Amino acid sequence: MHHELIATVALSLIFAFPAGLLAARLGLPPLVGYLFAGVLIGPNTPGLVADGPLAQQLAEIGVMLLMFGVGLHFSLTDLRQVRNIAVPGAILQIAAATLIGALAGQVWGWAPINALVFGLTLSVASTVVLLKALEVQGLTHSRAGRIAIGWLIVEDLAMVLVLVMLPALTGIEEDGDGKGLYDPDLWMALGLLVLKITAFVALMLVVGARLVPALLQYVARLHSDELFTLSVIAVALGIAYAAAEVFEVSFA
Repeated sequence: MHHELIATVALSLIFAFPAGLLAARLGLPPLVGYLFAGVLIGPNTPGLVADGPLAQQLAEIGVMLLMFGVGLHFSLTDLRQVRNIAVPGAILQIAAATLIGALAGQVWGWAPINALVFGLTLSVASTVVLLKALEVQGLTHSRAGRIAIGWLIVEDLAMVLVLVMLPALTGIEEDGDGKGLYDPDLWMALGLLVLKITAFVALMLVVGARLVPALLQYVARLHSDELFTLSVIAVALGIAYAAAEVFEVSFA
């Protein structure tokens, strides 16, 4: 009988611990060691190889919980306080980096959609990695830390729209039916997806902002650490799963 789940989790922890410990001893964030451990048990290096598809799903769960942690450290009030820097700065950075990457792709002879995707990948950074780095340095609640987190959250929101539009734009590239951007079905599909995302955001701002804190406060009054931990995980993963299934947005 195979135990892929247990083996993947065990290998990940066994390699992550010494790699994280070594990184900390070298004065680096433990996250650097964790990334190196992932490379060691990945499919592109010799030796032990973890179950790739299963590891991908476990990584999705980790990202969901880490993004939940980002929400605990940051709020819309924090974003409003740094909006004059974070919002225009993030938009200008995305535009500039995307343009540079897209132009480079064109020079290399890539298809327009491939060059655009390359530019977009250069325009954003990892919110999760930055948050962990700020936590290690104790800068999460500093003004610079709030600006940095706000900047990346604006990038995350922009990428949600990009991920919604990319499949449709890729379809234009592949179909070659002559309609292109003038295809009414394309705009209807995009409009429906934008409406779904808007409905999800509105639901979370109006209902979630009241319901989730009230639920967690109720559980906290029961004085059960185990139950409170379970409630946090259930809320984080449950909302992420519902968002992906019902509203077609990413788990993260």
